[in-house]
Amino acid sequence: MAIKTPLDGTNQLQEIRKNIEGYVGQKIVLKANKGRKKTTVREGILENTYPNIFIVRIDGKFDDNVRRVSYSYSDILTETVEITVCSDNKSIKVS
Repeated sequence: MAIKTPLDGTNQLQEIRKNIEGYVGQKIVLKANKGRKKTTVREGILENTYPNIFIVRIDGKFDDNVRRVSYSYSDILTETVEITVCSDNKSIKVS
């Protein structure tokens, strides 16, 4: 009799985190689902990664304000946030 083990979500989150850590300092396109059919698409720089969140720096287009937004790795897992890395004129989707 085989023992069934449930899917371990922490392993998936660790794998997503490792994937993102390799792109720190690079330009990304961030697509975030804000609910009620509202999505925002912004360009920024992946500034830092932490054990539970990652930080994206978004430069203001009309003023000199710099905005930092943070998301959790579970946002990527649940597809609330999509990250596309823009390097060498090619796009790489991180998931």
